[in-house]
Amino acid sequence: MKVRYTNRAFRDREEILTYLKARSPSGARNVLERFDAAAALLGEQPSAGVPTDMSDARVLFVGRYPYKLFYRIRDDAVEILHIRHTARSSLTTL
Repeated sequence: MKVRYTNRAFRDREEILTYLKARSPSGARNVLERFDAAAALLGEQPSAGVPTDMSDARVLFVGRYPYKLFYRIRDDAVEILHIRHTARSSLTTL
């Protein structure tokens, strides 16, 4: 199944990577690899994440790093909605 980022999720990803690159370029590369691996997993196993309290959204924890990918399953693709650091407060809406 195809995986695509919403504009918001893509912005989230770029902001996270920009922040990390300024502090540790290799750390930013490692996090990007994990984001890519999580997206690939969702392409193969769309139900890998757990349901959330928000309508049709699910969440997948990015292994080894404190990030969550919020996504939903569409007919033709998995749509990544938002990427959030686990230390941030919970979402109420996407």
